[in-house]
Amino acid sequence: MPSFPFRIGFLLLAGAAGCSRSQAPDPDPVVTPRQQAFLDTLERRTFDFFWERTSPATGLTPDRWPSQSFSSIAAVGFALTAYPIGAERGYVSRAEAVGRTLTTLRWFWAAPQGPAPSGTSGYQGFFYHFLDMGSGHRFATVELSTVDTALLLAGVLFCREYFDRPDAAEAEIRALADSLYRRTNWQWARRDPPLVNMGWKPEDGWQPLNWNGYNEAMLVYILGLGSPTFPLDPTAWTEWTRTYQWGSYYGQAHLGFAPLFGHHYSQTWVDFRGIRDPYMRGRGIDYFENTRRATLAQREYAIANPDGWRDYGRDIWGLSASDGPADVTLPVNGANRRFFTYAARGASFTEVRDDGTLAPTAAGGSLPFAPEVVIPALVAMRERYGDDLFGQYGFLDAFNPTFQFDTVPLTHGRLVPGVGWFDTDYLGIDQGPILAMIANHRDDLVWKYMRRSPYIVQGLRQAGFTGGWLGQ
Repeated sequence: MPSFPFRIGFLLLAGAAGCSRSQAPDPDPVVTPRQQAFLDTLERRTFDFFWERTSPATGLTPDRWPSQSFSSIAAVGFALTAYPIGAERGYVSRAEAVGRTLTTLRWFWAAPQGPAPSGTSGYQGFFYHFLDMGSGHRFATVELSTVDTALLLAGVLFCREYFDRPDAAEAEIRALADSLYRRTNWQWARRDPPLVNMGWKPEDGWQPLNWNGYNEAMLVYILGLGSPTFPLDPTAWTEWTRTYQWGSYYGQAHLGFAPLFGHHYSQTWVDFRGIRDPYMRGRGIDYFENTRRATLAQREYAIANPDGWRDYGRDIWGLSASDGPADVTLPVNGANRRFFTYAARGASFTEVRDDGTLAPTAAGGSLPFAPEVVIPALVAMRERYGDDLFGQYGFLDAFNPTFQFDTVPLTHGRLVPGVGWFDTDYLGIDQGPILAMIANHRDDLVWKYMRRSPYIVQGLRQAGFTGGWLGQ
């Protein structure tokens, strides 16, 4: 079983190679009944991944399935976000969602914390990136992850706002959510104040990397700034934004981060429409628009298809962190090309890391930002590749139409003769944005409850955000 011990931070569908640049898409598309039916199916199947594969005894969600796996605490955060969505849509009853949420929060509150290298699940309120699915303790020698803890806590805080009824069970959810968030010592997580460090290990302390540059760490800083117990200094946001990179890619000027997950994760829970920090006030846009531009630029990259990958085009696109077929260099179109297993693929002015492997979560996570290009892409992927890509829990994690080398041992997935490589696993951290962003696109479900969170509001204000729903 492969392990990815430091998978943080750095770490499509009809269309031919070399087709011409597309016309500007309509930002307010009409969704056809056929497209809406597909989105309904995708939402339900993706929810079922979290409901059926999470342990009902502990609330631990596997990193991947059906391969044997450890639990990912970030996947648990997405699972906690899924339960209210399921209750709203009628997939499960509210009482069932309450029960699963309580199980999860009780388990994490009681999980052992401490500085020992084994036998614990976290320290100082943070949790290890991966936990053993059986014991719930640290898996192998992975790091205590600040960003994955933030993704977990975002799901926790969403449940705090959604489960707002006065009965004892929902009151306990709110109390546990408060306790988990308030226990997290953001001040301890600074190796080089005011910036937050990426990860800590009991063997050698804080790791060499702080959270710099535009990426998924927006959520880390917002939660740290909003803490009523261990708040970050407001200068942390200023120092972080000083490391941003602004540029233009395929006609779109925006903050650069190549894999699309870095644009999606924080915005899964935080509604950035119409609110701006000092940096974005200087650029004249908000972070929502920035993600729209990054999405459109990546689609234009696929249309241009400079490396001639098979099937790339106006409806076949999407690069993000995902599985891949193998770590190997092979000849493609007369040139040697490097292929990867799990990797943070992307295309931006900051970097291009592309081996022909596409991840449906890259498009799915962009649904609210650019529905006019995302919905046709998701439908096209489903129709073009059928059951090879779309199964019990919606989209499998990744696929590569170019990779058709039947003599190369695969690390993941399988080859479909004449079609390409397809993953055989679903990954929780890639399923989560698909589900939550369908919900946000459909009726603002996650965003509207998180706008009520006093901790999110405080974090945004401490970072200097004003305007829109946040006010002055």
